Amino acid sequence: MPLHKDDPKSVGGYRLADRLGSGGMGIVYLGRARSGREVAVKVVHAQYAEDKVFRARFRQEIESVRKVSGAFTAPVVDADSEAVRPWMATQYVPGPSLADRIRERGALRDGELRRLALGLVEALRDIHRAGVVHRDLKPANVLMAEDGPRVIDFGISRAAENHNTLTETGQMIGTPPFMSPEQFTDARTVGPASDVFSLGALLVFALTGRGPFDADSPYLTAFRVVHEAPVLNGVAQPLRAVLERCLAKEAAKRPGLDELARTFAEILPEPHPDDPATVTFRPVGQPAVEEAPVEAGPAATARPGRGWGRRTRSLVAAGTVGVLSLGFLAYLGFGPGFPGSSGTAGPSPSAASRWAAVPADWEPWQTTVYATASKGADKPLRKEGESTCVTHEDAVYCGGSGLLPVRLDGRTGRTVWRADLASNLSGTGRYDSVVLGVRDGAVLVQQIVYEESFNQSLAKVVALDAESGEQLWAREMNQIANAATLADDLLLTPVGRKLTARSPRTGAGRWTFTTPADHYCTYTTLGTALYAQCLASDTAENTRFLELNRTDGSVVRRLEAPYACGLLGTVGGRAACVAGGDGSELLEDTTFGEVLLLDPRSGTRTTTKLTRRYQGSVTMAAGTLWIAGTDGRVTAVSPLTGKQLWQTRTGVERSGRPTYDTRSRTLYLVSPSGRVAALDAHRGRLLWETGPRAERLSNSEGTKPEVLSYGGALVVTTPDGTVFSLDPAHPGTSG
Repeated sequence: MPLHKDDPKSVGGYRLADRLGSGGMGIVYLGRARSGREVAVKVVHAQYAEDKVFRARFRQEIESVRKVSGAFTAPVVDADSEAVRPWMATQYVPGPSLADRIRERGALRDGELRRLALGLVEALRDIHRAGVVHRDLKPANVLMAEDGPRVIDFGISRAAENHNTLTETGQMIGTPPFMSPEQFTDARTVGPASDVFSLGALLVFALTGRGPFDADSPYLTAFRVVHEAPVLNGVAQPLRAVLERCLAKEAAKRPGLDELARTFAEILPEPHPDDPATVTFRPVGQPAVEEAPVEAGPAATARPGRGWGRRTRSLVAAGTVGVLSLGFLAYLGFGPGFPGSSGTAGPSPSAASRWAAVPADWEPWQTTVYATASKGADKPLRKEGESTCVTHEDAVYCGGSGLLPVRLDGRTGRTVWRADLASNLSGTGRYDSVVLGVRDGAVLVQQIVYEESFNQSLAKVVALDAESGEQLWAREMNQIANAATLADDLLLTPVGRKLTARSPRTGAGRWTFTTPADHYCTYTTLGTALYAQCLASDTAENTRFLELNRTDGSVVRRLEAPYACGLLGTVGGRAACVAGGDGSELLEDTTFGEVLLLDPRSGTRTTTKLTRRYQGSVTMAAGTLWIAGTDGRVTAVSPLTGKQLWQTRTGVERSGRPTYDTRSRTLYLVSPSGRVAALDAHRGRLLWETGPRAERLSNSEGTKPEVLSYGGALVVTTPDGTVFSLDPAHPGTSG
């Protein structure tokens, strides 16, 4: 629309070129910055500018929108809530509104509906994650851009945590056909579930051209919203059942956005390849087809032991801590990549066949393993607990700070036994325990006991009978810094520079190895190969990788990296490690920009420069690096080319290493709060994301949450001691 005579020529330094629309609160203009950048400038009507309540609402709008960012919202560029006529500039999104699109071309179908539904779910997730409720999600506030929908106009939204403010005007915020019942009956109770109701009404409109509560007057529409069932003529199953739940009168009965993301992805048709507007829910890319065959899993995945200490983490922070407990990798080691693949993550299985069936007698469950000794030491070393677990056969074994080893029934979560090691503890002591794994019917545990002053009094490895929890044997280690490692049929117990390989069942020594002088070593396996990863004690200028003979401990071969480097696995017959590229000490939050490939036969080194620098925890499997950033972004990168394959944003922040499931080609992440996400490893598409499940949020920096396998089910552990199990095919069902 052309500008009116009384329209300003510019606002806030933006030259106004056109009118985009107007509403009850203000006018929206197309503006251009001096650089040529186009923005949408919203200017409040003059009659409202002097209204203190309205100005406060507009100021709140700006604060709300600035909290929100995401692929399917329009970010704020500039604003001035104190101007004579307050204004706000947001990113200009070319494209018609959903209302205009339906009016001009009719209802959406197939791929268009899928893109809209999944895009709106992600937009609302971004909005709610910022603590904001939109409160006016309607067709006019959804722009149909070429690369997906954009949710706009937070002018009537308000921060969820400030829900008791700005209520004295008695004004009802929203548009009746798309408002929730609680917006009419008690605006103070409006929360994120209100936007889910509006989403359901909007999708009915997109599919049929009519709202589910349309009536001849706003008053009758409001009555229908509050008291009558929605009209869903033209909406077929299974989508109809989902929208009926979205339109439930009671907010608590509506599905969450995590569930909707998974459900819409399953039931709405994929876009047709010839559709010129084809997009997916998340930014995706295709893995490089030229990659060499991958040798992964037990024959390729670095698997160190568990232990304590920053120095230990610096050697393996690229993602090697704790892989031993991840049964997902067992399939990978025999043959190049997946059957019929070229070593990439492979095509995605269908939703129906993606996940294996859970055990017949399994049920969802949740428990806490954080309990202290029944006698003796009863004070945890750190209040966070820092629990870790492993799965083996039908059991889950856990340990942690201030936690005696415990066995849980993997089917029900019931405690089978808790090891009574109290006789080893003094009355004022504090203790740590880490379950290293299970071999030959023995549960191997590393235990450290402290005096009240935190001076170490005892460090040992203890073997417990897997069935009863009774102690089989124990060996002292003396030094806290040296972590024991379970490497298949060998238990490695370092004491000073001396490493002893023992029988897991009896503790009997098999051979010894002396580490290089002035070096600190940890131990890891690449399939059947056993490696010592050694850094000089006073510098991180290089890393030595010593392959040890599993029979007698002799050094088979030596490899070197010119800096601190965390061994991840092998690809194309070469060992791969991730490094910062600048010699920095490698921790989980290290920024790295290259992958070093070491040929164990020739000793030659090849460096793959990444197309950008990344920060986060790393997993390598199926020829791909998966990097989980602290902000919830997950990135797939080729270790052979350095190219980014895809990047996806999730709500899982501060996750541990991504866990890769070979059968389902699925990547799992979990946050310290117990929020779990599943992604299609090949395409980066978010399959589902749960809400937080941890009983309390841990501030631990040492122990990361984990996703483990139990048959077809998942077992999830968080640092606070919460352990729960879920069915990946139905993650919304809880115990």
